Amino acid sequence: MRSKNNPFPLFENIKTIIAETQHYIVRNVNAAMILTYFQIGKMIVEDEQHGSQRAEYAKETLIYLSNELNKEFGKGYSVSNLEYMRGFYITYQHRISQTLSGKFDQLLKSQTLSGKSPIPFPLGWSQYVLLLKIKNEDERNFYEIEAAANNWSVRELQRQYNSALFERLALSKDKNEVKQLATKGQIIEKPADALKSHYVLEFLGLKEESKYSENDFETAIIDKLEHFMLELGKGFLFEGRQRRFTFEGDSFFVDLVFYNRLLRCFVLFDLKIGKLTHQDIGQMQMYVNYYDRKIKTKDENPTIGVILCKEENRTVIEFTLPQGSNQIFAKEYKAVLPSKEALKKQLE
Repeated sequence: MRSKNNPFPLFENIKTIIAETQHYIVRNVNAAMILTYFQIGKMIVEDEQHGSQRAEYAKETLIYLSNELNKEFGKGYSVSNLEYMRGFYITYQHRISQTLSGKFDQLLKSQTLSGKSPIPFPLGWSQYVLLLKIKNEDERNFYEIEAAANNWSVRELQRQYNSALFERLALSKDKNEVKQLATKGQIIEKPADALKSHYVLEFLGLKEESKYSENDFETAIIDKLEHFMLELGKGFLFEGRQRRFTFEGDSFFVDLVFYNRLLRCFVLFDLKIGKLTHQDIGQMQMYVNYYDRKIKTKDENPTIGVILCKEENRTVIEFTLPQGSNQIFAKEYKAVLPSKEALKKQLE
């Protein structure tokens, strides 16, 4: 019998099964394509190994293959794409045993209706093409793990790489934790884990040399909230802007309030367009204290306060905050993409 709230449950049930089936089909088509390209790369590499003049032989072979495959199957087999397939096999051949990699039909049949697959290629081909351009293995592994875990599109993956996410996370970690980034991705266990060394806000369109107010800064973030939350990273939920509270007739406003579901705590952002001052830290301490004492519940963790400023002042931070503070942080923001080369040198 149909209820007033859901007069067509049959439609909803059919819609759900169709959506699940479409997802399964897309996922398995992608897996089949990736495996096909892996196998093509394997065959090219093995064929090259039998050539007496490898460099010239490989070039002529790829040109011939490209022409013939495009005639037979249409676009998608350019010389550059065949070179990527070759590089894909060379880079990732360790993920599939030699015994299994020679049995292409068994690899395809190993896909299951449950969506669980033993084939360790969770991304699309365009994403792997981008990853192949990253020479550092740890960095490449990190971006693959994060792209799969967060469902990054190619554009999002490119943006995270261009903004040097790996370097910005690695700068605040020791060697063991950096290695963990390459094997497990970003793990959020304590407040510092959720924060980057600095934030890149090039998507706001604010020029480094231009003059803008803190209200302009806040409005630009709200207008690009989806991009800002992508930059913040894992677990962040937007709670509101200009959250007001009053003491003895005086009103105070927290610029931006988020909640992090992984850390299970509020995260307050105060926006500053100038250099950090000790007054900024004192103000944030008051905001954090208020949320800890009046807003958060007993089963939630202590509130985190982040002062997002144009320029840090490490001396002020050192002598204003207690040693080992894990509630208040000052982080710089950049209005333009950073130099990856400079960050790599700093990391080294």
